Amino acid sequence: MVFKRLLGSLGVGGPTVDTVLDPGAARPGGTLSGRVRLVGGTADHDVEHVALELVARVETEHEEHGDGEGVVVFDRHVVAGAFRLAAGEETSLPFAVPLPWETPATELHGQPLGIVLGVRTELAVAGARDKGDLDPLTVAPLPAQEAVLEALGQLGFGFRSADLEYGRIGGTGQQLPFYQEVELTPPPRYAHQVNEIELTFLAVPGALEVVLEADKRGGPFADGPGGHGGHDALSRFTVPHEGPSGPQDWNTLVDGWIQELVEHRASYGSHAVYGHESGVGAAVVAGAAGIAGGMVAAEVVDEVGDFFEGDSDDGEG
Repeated sequence: MVFKRLLGSLGVGGPTVDTVLDPGAARPGGTLSGRVRLVGGTADHDVEHVALELVARVETEHEEHGDGEGVVVFDRHVVAGAFRLAAGEETSLPFAVPLPWETPATELHGQPLGIVLGVRTELAVAGARDKGDLDPLTVAPLPAQEAVLEALGQLGFGFRSADLEYGRIGGTGQQLPFYQEVELTPPPRYAHQVNEIELTFLAVPGALEVVLEADKRGGPFADGPGGHGGHDALSRFTVPHEGPSGPQDWNTLVDGWIQELVEHRASYGSHAVYGHESGVGAAVVAGAAGIAGGMVAAEVVDEVGDFFEGDSDDGEG
């Protein structure tokens, strides 16, 4: 989908910008490519730069203000320096920029996971900056991520939801200011021990770190009289970037992880993660609402929160 609007901050008769991403889903650590198409306005303009920002809708937790949503810029690339754009001139700027390895997946086998990412184009002209072009970014999982998810499905786990949490997972090498959390319902063999399993992937060039958290059910004497209180258990594991076609028996490997997590044993070759660090920083603009139908709305204005339309029917899908 292509979103196009007149650059309002430059006034009527200003240039227009239209970013078109190449077809197909990108992958974490891979290349995002496409073209930025510019059409000059009614007068010549001196363009200072053209930049692309990768943005994500994230959930935030705050002790005083409660839960909320915001928009985070998690990467930025300048794709063109200074040049003069003549009146009415049409130009196309090709780009190929790397995606961070921790970029979250937005789909699995073409099915959306509910994660919202976007590519925002910034055009700076004569001291004015306009960020009015925003395109949805689709990211497929890495082969190892896909293998883990497929193994969990074959083991009977069900997909409940996925979101992006603002904060950091303690004890990991996390780079981005947020992490993806996939919530899974347990199969019958584990249903009496855990309410749900939460899964996070943290990829680096050489390997994939898998963080698992179990929301464990409490026993009859847990948390005082009456029981039923539970607690969380966390573990992490590291695997190479091979996919389902590799020599690894993923079902056996992942089932071993789950047993280890549920039984809360110390794992061989990995260690427990002691909680999540969270909080709201300047990078998050609180109060941004959701996106209609999981898509970025066509009507885009300068306030960053307004890049994400509410769950109404007025967005373009």
